[in-house]
Amino acid sequence: MKITFFGHSCFLLETSTSKILFDPFITPNERAKHIDVDKIEADYILQSHGHVDHFVDLPGIAKRTGAMVVSSWEITEWLKKKGIENVHPMNIGGSWTFPFGKVKMVFAAHSNSLPDGSYGGVAAGYIIEADSKRIFYAGDTGLNQDMKLIGEYWTPDVALLPIGDNFTMDVDDAVIASDFIQCNEIIGMHFDTFGYIEINHSEAIRKFEIRNKTLHLMEIGSTIEI
Repeated sequence: MKITFFGHSCFLLETSTSKILFDPFITPNERAKHIDVDKIEADYILQSHGHVDHFVDLPGIAKRTGAMVVSSWEITEWLKKKGIENVHPMNIGGSWTFPFGKVKMVFAAHSNSLPDGSYGGVAAGYIIEADSKRIFYAGDTGLNQDMKLIGEYWTPDVALLPIGDNFTMDVDDAVIASDFIQCNEIIGMHFDTFGYIEINHSEAIRKFEIRNKTLHLMEIGSTIEI
């Protein structure tokens, strides 16, 4: 299984059968200018919420690739009005088995609206079970007690956690979150894109290391195997 980072909170998860894209925000990101969004392929797009810095490239990629968009009922209904019919609505606590594996939608402590200001439902994260691994994509979230349930019942092999502070958890809260979810392999996201969320990389890595955990701060365009 491979994970490629396209900047901010956008990742491509490649399982043995499918390509799953998360929260496509690439074209306005100055740090991701070298990424050609028109070359990104996807079979599924898992959308955590509707804020522009997670959503802006979703309609174009969905229309070009025909990928199925998995998101809240409110977001999928909004997309259908925009001519994107290949959608799968979900809500917090629900799960569904797709051809590549199982997806569970979980709570994220964050606001949620669509680009036109309409309500986007409850912000979400996802637990993906595929190829005998569990991946937790937290979406935009603050530290919350629900994360303890993830550790108790799912214990992810790898977790993608926001670490940039201001709009989401900071590094210190992300370390606590990694304890809550009982996961030692963390991939950082939602950092450095804007001035509000710039971090000290070496300090962030050290804070995880002293807890015997690994924080991966991926270069945009890079890929790792998990």
